[in-house]
Amino acid sequence: MRPRPGPILAALLAAGLFGAATPASKLLLESLPPFQLAGLLYLGAALAVAPAALRARGSLPREAPSRTSRRRLAGAVLAGGVLAPVLLLQALRLASAGSVSLLLNLELVATSLFGVALFGEHLGRRGGLGVILALLGGALLAGQGGWPGLAAAGLAALACLGWGLDNQWTSLIDAYTPAQTTLWKGAVAGATNLALGIALAPLRARPASLAAALAVGAAGYGASIALLVGASQRLGATRAQGIFAAAPFVGAALAVVILGERLGPVQLVAGGCLAAGAALLLADRHAHGHRHEAVAHVHAHRHDDGHHLHAHPGLSPETEHVHWHRHEALEHAHPHQPDLHHRHGH
Repeated sequence: MRPRPGPILAALLAAGLFGAATPASKLLLESLPPFQLAGLLYLGAALAVAPAALRARGSLPREAPSRTSRRRLAGAVLAGGVLAPVLLLQALRLASAGSVSLLLNLELVATSLFGVALFGEHLGRRGGLGVILALLGGALLAGQGGWPGLAAAGLAALACLGWGLDNQWTSLIDAYTPAQTTLWKGAVAGATNLALGIALAPLRARPASLAAALAVGAAGYGASIALLVGASQRLGATRAQGIFAAAPFVGAALAVVILGERLGPVQLVAGGCLAAGAALLLADRHAHGHRHEAVAHVHAHRHDDGHHLHAHPGLSPETEHVHWHRHEALEHAHPHQPDLHHRHGH
């Protein structure tokens, strides 16, 4: 069956919103220092997902989240909410928005490498070649602009490492819905960075700048995440992430159109390496016999994937829904990627 156009458009819109946030942040840095801007961006994201997070409360169990889930959420808040956005904004102060946008492809590389090293993921030949190509593209960009360019590339790479850890931890959290995870991350990290920013320097930005920062955060982070989750529920995570990989290139294109930046030959070659690397990483998959242990958790799912065998009378197997459910032990073989159900060893 051909995928419906709605989810594809949703994933493209998510990529566009997230990509636009980078050049928009470059403009906002003219009136807001990095810590204050990072705080406002994530507070905006929290405001955007708050309604969905509140509506999802009925899908969760009444007992308190496990200590493991709380630790993973705390790690995601620190790495992806507090540290990564500040590092990205510091990079934007040193280099063009176009170059920094392209460097954000390294987030997929970081997510994959952390997955192999720490989270039981598998990386095949195509994935390994994708990592090499993406790192080559990052190295080409790092060589542009002398010491400021090298420093900006290092800061952007560190930001991608933070988001890579964030992606791994949040993918394993089964006590909160994605909207609730985003709400916690946005509220806690946003408030922390805003407080640090005000402690370092007085808040002198005009109300229009403050409102613009909240709006960019709501659209470029909050709404973008919500749209991507919705698309992933209908297209599958791999296909949706493949579409979302357009985000860095949207940011680079908008930097040319809105900010008047120029992409030179080296940036174009580096962008090609990063795009090819991302495509190879997303295409990497494998198949083998594997066993699923019995587990209970909550996430968006459907009943035509061979893993969710509990009954819902009157509910179509293709219907996406979210609730706490239990899996019995299962052993089978099929092509798969390291999603929530496939974190077995190799």
